[in-house]
Parts: sequence; structure tokens; C-alpha cells
Amino acid sequence: MNGMQAIIISGLGGQGVLFVTRVLADAALDMGLSVLISETHGMAQRGGNVISHLKVARRNGEQVLVSPLIRPGRANIFLALHPEAMPVHGHYLAAEGFAVANSTEKIANARIIDATALAESISSPVSANMVLLGFAAASGKLFCGPDRIESALRSYGGKRLDASLNALRAGCGAAANHAEQR
Repeated sequence: MNGMQAIIISGLGGQGVLFVTRVLADAALDMGLSVLISETHGMAQRGGNVISHLKVARRNGEQVLVSPLIRPGRANIFLALHPEAMPVHGHYLAAEGFAVANSTEKIANARIIDATALAESISSPVSANMVLLGFAAASGKLFCGPDRIESALRSYGGKRLDASLNALRAGCGAAANHAEQR
């Protein structure tokens, strides 16, 4: 990673936007990087839009993080946990940015993965967020790879750890298959 990476995570309440943000922030901190986050919960408890801003930078002084908010058109990475996330929050993505969307239909400027179906196929429908995160991490565009995300997940432990790890790995596998098809 050179300089700073600005990441937008968008979805609906209950899809794990805040959890994905926490996992990425912890992975960055474990790497010795500086991190700023800002979350907008909105109607999260009622299935409304949720957006999270995450900035990650090296601590060597090249890029000083001064605000957690990402301006429209400035996000390097956009993770859309729901198909409607791109139309609602896609304006944050920079022209040269990288987006991954959980969808069955083509979405302009985004790589598509049906993370929901893949999560259901591994008997963990609530893990679509981890499938999408695995897909994004395996793309090589994030500041960290799947191993750092797995390490963050392991540090949490808990009864959902195995399901989260399986979903992360399924997303990584989907990314490898996607790359082969190109």
C-alpha cells in the first residue's frame, strides 16, 4: 500500500457493515497502520442504509489522517454488501477506484459476486459479508490480504468463528475463479 487507502463499506442494517469495518480496522492496526473510521447507522435496526468510512495509512508521516470522512469521488475501495449500495453511495468511489458488489446483476464500475448465494451454499446465509470481504481481499486491491483478515477474525473467537472463516475462504476461492475466467 502506498500512501493512504480510503474505503467505503455500504449495505443495509443487519448485513454486517460495522463488523466488516471493525475487522478491517483491526487488521490495519495489527499491521502497525494508522486508522480512522466513521459510521453512519441511519435506520440500521430497521434495515435502512448503513455506510462506514475507513481510512488506513502508514505511520511514517507520508500521509497524515486528519478526518475519518471520505469525500465523494475519493474512495479507493467500495464494498457494497447489498445491490442497492452502489446506487445510493457509489458517488464516493473515485474514477480509478475498485468496487465489489454483492449482486446477481451487473453494476457499473463494480466486480460482482453473488455473496448471498455463496454464503447460503456453505450453510451460513448470514456470512455474505465475509464472502464479499474474502473476494475483495483476494483481489489484491485492499491494504491487506486474506491472511490478515483471518488473523483479526481469530482474535475475536466466538461461536461464529468457523462460519466466518469458511465464508472468508469461499470468497477468496470465488476471486480466484473470477481471475481465471478473465
